[in-house]
Amino acid sequence: MAAMVSLTYVNDEPGMVCASASQMQIALTQEDMMTRTNQPTQRRVIPRNKENDYIEAEAAKRREFIREQTGVDLPHVSNYAFDPSMLQGNIENFIGVAQVPIGLAGPLRINGEHACGDFYIPMATTEGTLVASYNRGMRLMTECGGVKTTVVDSGMQRAPVFVLDDALQAREFGRWVDEHFEAIKAAAESTTRFGKLESIQQFAVGPMRYLRCNYATGDAAGQNMVGKATLAACQWIKQNYPNDVRYILSGNVETDKKHSRINMLLTRGKRVVAETVLQNEAMKNIMGVELKDLFAARQISMVGAFMAGSANNSAHTANGLAAMFIATGQDAADVAESHASISYAQLLDNGDLYWSITLPSLIVGTRGGGTGLATQQECLAMLGCTADGSADKLAEICGAVVLAGEASLASAVLHGDWVASHDRLGRHHS
Repeated sequence: MAAMVSLTYVNDEPGMVCASASQMQIALTQEDMMTRTNQPTQRRVIPRNKENDYIEAEAAKRREFIREQTGVDLPHVSNYAFDPSMLQGNIENFIGVAQVPIGLAGPLRINGEHACGDFYIPMATTEGTLVASYNRGMRLMTECGGVKTTVVDSGMQRAPVFVLDDALQAREFGRWVDEHFEAIKAAAESTTRFGKLESIQQFAVGPMRYLRCNYATGDAAGQNMVGKATLAACQWIKQNYPNDVRYILSGNVETDKKHSRINMLLTRGKRVVAETVLQNEAMKNIMGVELKDLFAARQISMVGAFMAGSANNSAHTANGLAAMFIATGQDAADVAESHASISYAQLLDNGDLYWSITLPSLIVGTRGGGTGLATQQECLAMLGCTADGSADKLAEICGAVVLAGEASLASAVLHGDWVASHDRLGRHHS
């Protein structure tokens, strides 16, 4: 029996739908569908060398493949200054590089536990005005004595979910996990030299038990590290739990690459606080606004963020973080989590303004990922973040940079030169 699928058009224009059954109909039978399915597809496979794919000759083959398929030459993409052999573990089917401009902002004075001194900040971006805006904020912060930074918590999570027959069994399973934590910890840590399983938080839903496994990861951001460790832990649990149990390696409670309220409360990556005290004279001289007006405007914008259900009550944390992530070899997709922020300001009795920003899920590292690539290593070296134990230092620098950007943008909006600055610096003028 033929299955009928009706597609309706109006005036022969694609994309317009009419509810009238009297319009032209196209019927596809099951035989039509089978015929189309069985037709061979014309697919050209991207060239790849299974033995040694990370050499210039293989990259050149793929660029020639692109030229044959699209007619496009890649003279700029093919222009890079490092050996492709270093890219294994970073990319597949390598053809070249995307060259993102890097601007320099600073100096920014940071008074942190790990980052202490005046720093010049590399920022990779294609957005005009961004570096200039952050540079202005850094000048303000530095003239007011700098930014105090503190890493108050850290940890990376993987959150498997175990499924049992009912809620009672799930509860008893959770108790068993608590009782066998040391053995689970040993199984997890057998896969890594640096990862340490510090705790397992549990969440019960119906017959399921979500386990949020919290790790210390040293200088690495650690997502892949904790994934491998948690897989080993789950395998140990399945082998040793007295009853049959099913699991999925990620139940999505860690919300990898996504913003979530749980990570704002419980931390994912680094929880960093950046604080400063702004002085009114410096604010007027550099930004052209009064602190009391800035404070009032911030109160209004925080109400707006609350009404909108925003991931943060700040202005543009993602801007500075994305620029620093690209420059220093972080996973750019982690901006989705890392941009979450909590801004707090208070007018002091002497007229100064205390301003802090808390980044509860800042995911950065100085080992692994893209941090070992040539240009990224140079940018990390500019920040003094290439030695062992530098991850907290980089996190503090990120927090201070974000706070500088907040002050600059908020002042520009209030002063009325936000749009004018973009028009002057953010457009191509012929």
